[in-house]
Amino acid sequence: MVLPFAVVVLNALKSPADYSAHGPLSLPRHLYFQGLKDFWQRVDFGQKLFNSVLISGSVAVLAVILSLLNAYALGIGRVKGRVWLLTVLLMATMLPQEALVYPLYYLAKQVGLYDTRLSVVIVFTVIQSAFGTYLLSSVLSAFPREVIEAARIDGANSWQVLWRIVVPMSRSTLGVLLVFFFIWTWNEFLLPLVMLISNDNQTVSVALGVLQGQRLMDATMTNAAALLGVLPALVFFLLFQRTLTRGIAVGAVK
Repeated sequence: MVLPFAVVVLNALKSPADYSAHGPLSLPRHLYFQGLKDFWQRVDFGQKLFNSVLISGSVAVLAVILSLLNAYALGIGRVKGRVWLLTVLLMATMLPQEALVYPLYYLAKQVGLYDTRLSVVIVFTVIQSAFGTYLLSSVLSAFPREVIEAARIDGANSWQVLWRIVVPMSRSTLGVLLVFFFIWTWNEFLLPLVMLISNDNQTVSVALGVLQGQRLMDATMTNAAALLGVLPALVFFLLFQRTLTRGIAVGAVK
């Protein structure tokens, strides 16, 4: 897993002449940052990075909140038709994005949200929360009923049970979903490509895909683009690695 990333780093720091003379697996003769600089300026990477962070972060937070509210109703509230609702949500996670492109494009056009970051945030919040609801509802269905009953005896209402009892005890699982939703949204390509056509609204993944088709693209700039594209998601993952590990371990113990 580390080897491809190491190769990308090596070639991102090589000059085109160094790459042509010594190949992709050699160490750079000297550090060459012009490829990173040229890619940053060519695609306005700062704006693309801001868009991706804003969209991915918003989707991660909103999808976790929506998943939590849905799962609280289905897992603890035991809404009628719970099994059928979970089945529909599970089927929704299996739909290919190619089948969603035209309906979402048409709806975005009708409501005036086409080519806006809000449209992508709404779409991916719903898509990610379908999986999050399915996962959290199975976790909350096994939530200790004695704890909830004790809280209700002390006078807690449904909202207080949710925010003061359920959320603190499910923090690790929510942290796992937050990391997954952020990285999954960061890597999305097809729907942002269709929904965001303006250069100022495009994400990092779209910028990388569009740039690959230009004839003047060289190997060192390709690796520079790949490095800049994956680095923010990698940093985010490393920052929340402990949360992710703790959440998976808690799930394994349960």
